[in-house]
Amino acid sequence: MPCPFHISFPVADLTAARDFYLRCLGAQEGRATEDWVDFNLGGHQLSAHRVPPEAGGGLASSAGEVDGEAVPVRHFGLVLPWAEWEALVVRLRAAGVRFRREPGLRFVGGPGEQATFFVDDPSGNALEFKAFRDPASLFAR
Repeated sequence: MPCPFHISFPVADLTAARDFYLRCLGAQEGRATEDWVDFNLGGHQLSAHRVPPEAGGGLASSAGEVDGEAVPVRHFGLVLPWAEWEALVVRLRAAGVRFRREPGLRFVGGPGEQATFFVDDPSGNALEFKAFRDPASLFAR
């Protein structure tokens, strides 16, 4: 079994973060205080830490080019089975979530062909969700 990863990231509003990660993405809430909350997303531990706007540090990310498109450099997400990826697209559309990069295919016909999309959480953290028809091509070159 793969090892779960842990990632910690800034959010401006824990209430908005809870709504997005729990309702829109289907995560489960773990430990929490007034300043942070842990989420279980796909068996991985995400720790959202409230960072007041006056603290600076910027929540936005810069962009780089991947397969001819600009994508946020700082992002995280999950690689899902194809049917779960499609169901998440439907759930996010129903919740009115705006896609940063609309759902579609990348690297078509080449190694690592994948379905992908990007969304931002309420604090501007970029998340990418992918699916591979052939899961063995996750690290294809």
